[in-house]
Amino acid sequence: MKVAIDVAQLKIGMYVCELDRPWRDTSFLFQGFEIRSKEEIETLRRYCRQVYVLDRAPELAVAPPAGHTDRREWRPGQSMSLHIEQEIYKLNNHPGARSLYADLTSVQQEAELVRDTFVEARLLIQEILHDAKLGRRLNLPGVKRAVRSMTESVLRNPDALMCFAQLKRKDEYTALHSLRVAILALTFGRQLGMPHDRLEMLGLGALLHDIGKVKVPDEILAKPGALTPEETAIMQRHVVWGVEILSATREVPEAALEVVRSHHERYDGSGYMNGLRGNAISEFGMIGAIVDQYDAITSDRAYRDGLSPHAVLKQMYEWRNSLFKGELVERFIQCLGIYPVGSIVALNSGEIGVVAAINRQQRLKPYVMLVYQADRRPFDQMPIANLATRRTPDDQPCEIERVLEPGAAGIDPANYLRAAVSF
Repeated sequence: MKVAIDVAQLKIGMYVCELDRPWRDTSFLFQGFEIRSKEEIETLRRYCRQVYVLDRAPELAVAPPAGHTDRREWRPGQSMSLHIEQEIYKLNNHPGARSLYADLTSVQQEAELVRDTFVEARLLIQEILHDAKLGRRLNLPGVKRAVRSMTESVLRNPDALMCFAQLKRKDEYTALHSLRVAILALTFGRQLGMPHDRLEMLGLGALLHDIGKVKVPDEILAKPGALTPEETAIMQRHVVWGVEILSATREVPEAALEVVRSHHERYDGSGYMNGLRGNAISEFGMIGAIVDQYDAITSDRAYRDGLSPHAVLKQMYEWRNSLFKGELVERFIQCLGIYPVGSIVALNSGEIGVVAAINRQQRLKPYVMLVYQADRRPFDQMPIANLATRRTPDDQPCEIERVLEPGAAGIDPANYLRAAVSF
């Protein structure tokens, strides 16, 4: 939680996440940093009367997580959860967090342009899975056209498709998961600065990454409890089956097949099917692994509810250099922002809303569709607020105080993101 304090109260070790003036009017390189010296305190006092810091009071001291490899900035007595929160702030406020591509459209403009493409891609992946199950010829030319259109949309503005990706249904998990993974992969590839042709190959592989699941019995796919060792072995075979199905068509590039082949490999060698380790996993394979894991944990399943995007990003930060390559995890966190699209957030105004778009210039200030007023009455029109310019009733800068888990506020983000992309 962020709290405002007078600059006279600043101490070394505090994490400053907001100023009472624009960052660009100061000499600080990063928008958010941990105070390391008395000189930094003096500089803050020259520029500001008060600043916002992360409140450490409610936190309890815990040990670093198992496998945590970078302990240089963690100190005994500091909560590892808070440490991770601070590191995510730093990552997102680093100058390198910005994409090489500039947004060319607003979310609303892009939603109008890409709506038909999303519907077509959704139908196509369902058709592809059905035909693969029956052993029919796959409509790969149609899939490639859809991926090309999605690539063009993501290059203009990825947030529209990211909003559409939140429209989840448990009864269509495999098909919609594949579509969401494709959107996430394209958005991530954009952040990495990939050219158009490589983005298309990445998106194609991501869209088809789970095609082998058509050979997994339904009773295993839909089982609400834990799988037996025998069932787990069958489920894991979907990787081999997927590669076999797509290799037989001779229409899928080898780079795209790498997503299918390696999306369950892990950086420490603990994955399957080949137990690859470190840089033996291709870039496309590791990107596929990261986005597949992220979507799986944030999605509701028959046996558990999904976690908030913010909570999952913190988990993935802990897994860097163990399950996933550290550099790619950090770039993925920068890609989605501190508050990814679909996050349910409580504001310091008392209002509650859903993040509808990222502000790539001020990453702590996303665009939020307001759902509940401070007195918990719902908004009639559900306005989209730009937190970079919005003020609280007492004329303070409007900002996010905390992120809520999906069930905590009785809000299904999909219901509101439908409205966000229809405005």
